[in-house]
Amino acid sequence: MNPLVLNITHSILGQPWRWRMLSTDARDPGFSPDDLVTQLLLARGCPREALDAHRAPSIRAFMPDPSIFRDMDRAADRLADAVQAGEPVAIFGDYDVDGATSAALMILLLRDLGLEARAYIPDRLMEGYGPSGEALVRLTNEGARLIVTVDCGAQAFEALEMARVAGVDVIVVDHHKCAAALPHAHALVNPNRLDEEEGAAHGHLAAVGVAFLLGAALVRTLRARGYFDGRAEPRLLDLLDLVALGTVADVAHLKGLNRAFVAQGLKVMAQRRNIGLGALASAARLTRAAICSDLGFALGPRINAGGRVGKSDLGVRLLTTQDPAEAEAIAGELDRLNEERRAIEALVQTAAEEIAGAQGNRAVMVVAGHGWHPGVIGIVAGRLKERYGRPAIVIAVDENGVGKGSGRSIPGVDLGAGVLAAKDSGLLVAGGGHAMAAGLTIAEDQVEAFAAFLEERLEAAVTRSIGDRALLVDALLTPGGVNPLLVEAMEAGGPYGMGWPAPRIVAGPVRIIKADIVGNGHVRAIASGDDGRPLKTVAFRAADTLLGQALLGAPPHRRLWLAGRAKIDDWGARPAAELHLDDAAWAD
Repeated sequence: MNPLVLNITHSILGQPWRWRMLSTDARDPGFSPDDLVTQLLLARGCPREALDAHRAPSIRAFMPDPSIFRDMDRAADRLADAVQAGEPVAIFGDYDVDGATSAALMILLLRDLGLEARAYIPDRLMEGYGPSGEALVRLTNEGARLIVTVDCGAQAFEALEMARVAGVDVIVVDHHKCAAALPHAHALVNPNRLDEEEGAAHGHLAAVGVAFLLGAALVRTLRARGYFDGRAEPRLLDLLDLVALGTVADVAHLKGLNRAFVAQGLKVMAQRRNIGLGALASAARLTRAAICSDLGFALGPRINAGGRVGKSDLGVRLLTTQDPAEAEAIAGELDRLNEERRAIEALVQTAAEEIAGAQGNRAVMVVAGHGWHPGVIGIVAGRLKERYGRPAIVIAVDENGVGKGSGRSIPGVDLGAGVLAAKDSGLLVAGGGHAMAAGLTIAEDQVEAFAAFLEERLEAAVTRSIGDRALLVDALLTPGGVNPLLVEAMEAGGPYGMGWPAPRIVAGPVRIIKADIVGNGHVRAIASGDDGRPLKTVAFRAADTLLGQALLGAPPHRRLWLAGRAKIDDWGARPAAELHLDDAAWAD
């Protein structure tokens, strides 16, 4: 077990603090890295021999041969036929960011290849998740000879059978958990197929990453057929901004190829080649080049807002338009819808927290309510998971007694597999997902039985995950050491995100000079070390937590160790560093 930091076994939030990295003797005798970036990479599981590749993750270093995936070559051949014959093609995408970026990537690539594909994004409220048979047949009747589903379709048995009967070919590009049986499709490309072999190592890819690999396979196939003898090849790497956005927004693990996608995608995004993404950055008030966290907290939520509370196709339209005026208008609409989404979310969250608070020590929280907007239940599930430290599923029940649910999980607990098992047992109308997130449809009278099923199936994994929980720390500093140079140095170990966590530092000991509540329950505090150097800190949504109360009520004679992520505060005349707090512990 990793050694304790400062011998802290019980912080203000009741957890031990441990060093993220094991001692160098245990990991690699005789190897003592003295630079910060190497330490950060090793602590995140980077093999010593792969340090150079991870310092500057490139597509060349991490890109697999697309042909290792089942059905990839079959899918590429069918798409190549469509391109060469000029067949009508429809791209059927999910209504979230991963679906929107996946659909946009395919549309832009096919456009560069001389084929204008049609986008179809289902309405969240009227049609629900994934392809319906009615929608696929309608697209067929309207002329589509090939349909590509992206970020959905792995469990669409009935819909794909209806498409087969209608005589249209369907290519499924997905990353969600698959059952042993697969729906009928011309090709089903998914690294999480149970019969996948070498490609299973890439099961952490978001759907947009799988779509990028299909794009590479398509270009290679057309090249072999001589399609580019008289025309330029598309610049597939120019689409990495979409891949980065979809990967981060879908909370995919940033390891291996995903790190390369995001690192290189951020470089493409900085050039603002995509007109829609540039307009969205302006609407989000991003005046500098986007960083990884901006994808998840600024750009992603705005694209999601269209599918949650507005028109589901706004995201794809924004990302594929070539008209700056249209891009500006759509970006402004998405920004407005995002504010509306926040207000709706706050109402649902208050009601959901009241129910969750009465569930005691249930391992998996399952809360349901009438009148809740299904467009925000995934966000609220994430909030409950963060607050209570255990998996959470939020279900919005409509006037017909049908519930739409969305869940978020914690490390070590495969929620998607649990939901899929509940579906197989007959408790759900529909359901699926991946380890950290899942979606479902359920009859209201089955909610309690479903909750009991998950409790029995996942309780041991949840208990194990909670028992192993500790706050992992990368560095210990004096308050004066938290400065812009430190933040810049640590960023060299990125990009950071799910599965590749941002560095956490401990600073102190400090006294709280001033603390108050700002915004939506955030606690802002000014701390001072023994050397008198001030340190700005923020604990988000912490006003009613033990951490927030400790900061607000800290007596002037007591000192604290503060743990969190160092960030750049660029609101002032010159950049400064601040600490975004995760926890604190009394120093005396």
